[in-house]
Amino acid sequence: MVVTPGPLAGLFLVDLEVRPDAERPGASFREVFRDETLRAAGVPPFTPVQWNVSESAAGTLRGFHAEPWNKLVHVAAGRVFAAIADIRQGSATAGAVWTGELHRGNALFIGAGLGNGFQALSDVAVYAYLVDRHWSPDADYPSVAWNDPDLAIAWPITDTRLAMSAKDRANPTLREYWGRSA
Repeated sequence: MVVTPGPLAGLFLVDLEVRPDAERPGASFREVFRDETLRAAGVPPFTPVQWNVSESAAGTLRGFHAEPWNKLVHVAAGRVFAAIADIRQGSATAGAVWTGELHRGNALFIGAGLGNGFQALSDVAVYAYLVDRHWSPDADYPSVAWNDPDLAIAWPITDTRLAMSAKDRANPTLREYWGRSA
């Protein structure tokens, strides 16, 4: 596992070593979470309390969600296009975006408050993430529009396969969100 700081404050890119199993064709092993490796790379202390798994079909888009917790994201199967936006007003990287592909050979550590969005690229994508605070159905978590013109994300699937929740379609733009939270 190799962990490097990303271009946004609080984002870390994690390259994983996927070890094929010579005795079992098609089998492999990878280590996704090792506290000492993350800390040595500058990741803040991270004590997971909840593990979430989202399964999505190609074209499904989720986000941008900016919960008040740190998360370690790994795509256990399939591929996703990931987009991380710094929606924290006043942050050194406020308004900046990172995009890339996630698959079984990498992971992301996403700091609290960063906007997290992803779109499934494969027929099925299994998006798994550890978080260090519990989700609450009564909480109103920050979110911004997937198609915000200021963020200018080039989502790869915009044809009839594009699918998302009504809630995600109704998210405010970054400017609207910042206006509300000021």
